[in-house]
Amino acid sequence: MSLTLEQVQRIAHLARIEISAAEAATTQGHLNGIFQLIEQMQAVDTAGVEPMAHAQDLSQRLRDDKVTEEDRRATFQAVAPETEAGLYLVPKVIE
Repeated sequence: MSLTLEQVQRIAHLARIEISAAEAATTQGHLNGIFQLIEQMQAVDTAGVEPMAHAQDLSQRLRDDKVTEEDRRATFQAVAPETEAGLYLVPKVIE
């Protein structure tokens, strides 16, 4: 896909960007280069390539999954206006 000079000027108009004819020609070249790169990337066969979350093979440093604080739910709920079965009861705000 490539853009014509008229299409670049229309896009600039829709974006409310004022550009000169020289800037439109330069922008046309840049945008067409981007579209060519996209076409090249879409042409690559990626069948069998496993998706990755990061470009480098790094692992997250994780801490041990262990309890570090005591259970204080009863203390917190003791000061609540209303509770039931370990849950806080709140007034209905949406009808």
